[in-house]
Amino acid sequence: MGPKTAKVYDTIRARLASGEYAAGDKMPSERALVEELGIGRTALRQVLARLVAEGSLEVRGRSSYRVPGAVSVQAPTGLEPWRIHGERDLYDNRWVKLQLWDVEPPGMERFEHHVVKLHHVAVTAVLDDQDRVLMMWRYRFVPQQWGWELPGGIVDEGEEPADTALREVVEETGWRPKSVDHVVTYQPMVGMVDSPHEVFVGHGAEQVGSPTDLEEAGHIEWVPLADIPGLMARGELMGSGTLVALLHILASRGKQGATAAH
Repeated sequence: MGPKTAKVYDTIRARLASGEYAAGDKMPSERALVEELGIGRTALRQVLARLVAEGSLEVRGRSSYRVPGAVSVQAPTGLEPWRIHGERDLYDNRWVKLQLWDVEPPGMERFEHHVVKLHHVAVTAVLDDQDRVLMMWRYRFVPQQWGWELPGGIVDEGEEPADTALREVVEETGWRPKSVDHVVTYQPMVGMVDSPHEVFVGHGAEQVGSPTDLEEAGHIEWVPLADIPGLMARGELMGSGTLVALLHILASRGKQGATAAH
């Protein structure tokens, strides 16, 4: 992405962040953006494709884009949440906290429920201009399995998740993305475990050295996105953060392909 294209990308990102393009809004047409921003249509489509991959835009119809956020389904009203009467620690160290919570679902008797508190985590899928994603081949002793993972790690106290995303990519792979964009925050085991996971997509990585986190580093490779479904079928993609990030990217690419086919 050249300087002019990068400037257009930054302009549209700023408009999205400021709310000038609000959730559910239809984006101006490609022709209007080409004329307003002084960019060629091919370069503009490169910018829009990147914003779609990041989740900042979604494709609606032929060459039509909308800002995500508008949905047809409405959240039900009038339902009561569980009441939490208290909690007590059973075990606590720097990695994991195990608690018992005294809870009362609506219309049911109170009971104690185990709750596991783990760390806040950031995971990053770094893409290059050849449709490849930066991954590590690692051994995980808990499932006793080798597999591919995206770089990621614990958000330190007082650290912004986006800063964690950048730091972990550099420490674990030796590559530094020029930018990372937030895709989604989710809980991997919402029924019992509290461990917020932040997923980011990064672009424009350059190699700045060797991995410095030797415990976390593994064999590092740029894996073609076309290989991801096959690796998934073989069970070689490990960790929910890796799966969520890659499924998001594949779904975004699928929307682009569907639009191009019309």
